[in-house]
Amino acid sequence: MKKLENKTVFITGGLSGIGKASAIAAAKEGANVVIADIKSDDFAVSMAEILNLNPKAIFIDCDVSKFEQVQAAIRKTIDTFKTLDIALNNAGIGGEPNKIGDLSEQAWLKVIGINLTGVFNCMKHELTQMEKQKSGVIVNMASILGKVGFATSSHYVAAKHGVIGLTQTAALEYATQGIRINAICPGFIETPLLTKGGFSEQQEIKQHIIDSHPMKRLGKASEIANGFIFLASDDSSFVSGTTLEIDGGYLAI
Repeated sequence: MKKLENKTVFITGGLSGIGKASAIAAAKEGANVVIADIKSDDFAVSMAEILNLNPKAIFIDCDVSKFEQVQAAIRKTIDTFKTLDIALNNAGIGGEPNKIGDLSEQAWLKVIGINLTGVFNCMKHELTQMEKQKSGVIVNMASILGKVGFATSSHYVAAKHGVIGLTQTAALEYATQGIRINAICPGFIETPLLTKGGFSEQQEIKQHIIDSHPMKRLGKASEIANGFIFLASDDSSFVSGTTLEIDGGYLAI
């Protein structure tokens, strides 16, 4: 028996990086996968990989910072698969690096809008459905930067700290209703997000980040996906309100 057999898994930001790796892992475990993401030029390629594992997977064009779009995405999920069993709120951006005093209001609001308000939007509609079902699992993608500071990334750090706070609060509110809510705190992972942030192109900065991890390497998206499957499945049936740190020892320093 596969761990997520016939479960419906809703994943935001599932076309690339950790989200895509998690979608593939979920499909391998027998889940019906819903990818909610902003349609990219290569979305068909990513969806083909998932559909090859489960032909019932679907894509929904969705900007998580838009309340109504998230509401519509959850509604379409229910219309298609009848239930929402597991949600991975993964969509996020890095934002432009800058000191707080030099950070523009627009840059701040963009990151907060996607990385924090986007998670709230998803949780609100996911929990409304799961409460009706009296069952469900939510996994929020936080970060090691939800536990510590990081110079020039105040907007990202603040958002990820907020995601952990939302996770813990929701876990308390829904603990007796058959709903478990946890967060994953990845270290720095080799994904398109790292490339977009400019880290991969600047070898000196990239090496510094690598050296910040006691294991002296970046993480792999598949390693985070493994953690997601653990939290999504009955293997973690007594786990709620916690953060799973998958960081190569970063937070142990």
